[in-house]
Amino acid sequence: SICTLRGCCWSPQSDTSVPWCFFSSNYGYKVDGSTRSTQAGFETTLTRLSSPSLFGNDINTVLLTGQYQTPNRFRFKITDPNAQRFEVPHEHVQSFTGSAASNLNYKV
Repeated sequence: SICTLRGCCWSPQSDTSVPWCFFSSNYGYKVDGSTRSTQAGFETTLTRLSSPSLFGNDINTVLLTGQYQTPNRFRFKITDPNAQRFEVPHEHVQSFTGSAASNLNYKV
């Protein structure tokens, strides 16, 4: 395979279900420390790997929050734990305050 300066790798395959373009295993973020349980799911800290940045100005440490809201709905949110950002309010979407759902139809 051939990898570009931005970290995208290209490896044509005869199997059409396999993507030809992909990112190497040192691209993105990794879990840093333990995963903490919450009432609705979990949260964990992710640290950026040292691969080249695709867009620039990446946040080095982010917080991943996951909520098992219903058997068919999983919500994840990635935030900067060191800086609050504006979030667009939505009159029809309220904050989830329940407990984690059971009998899930998905695996995280």
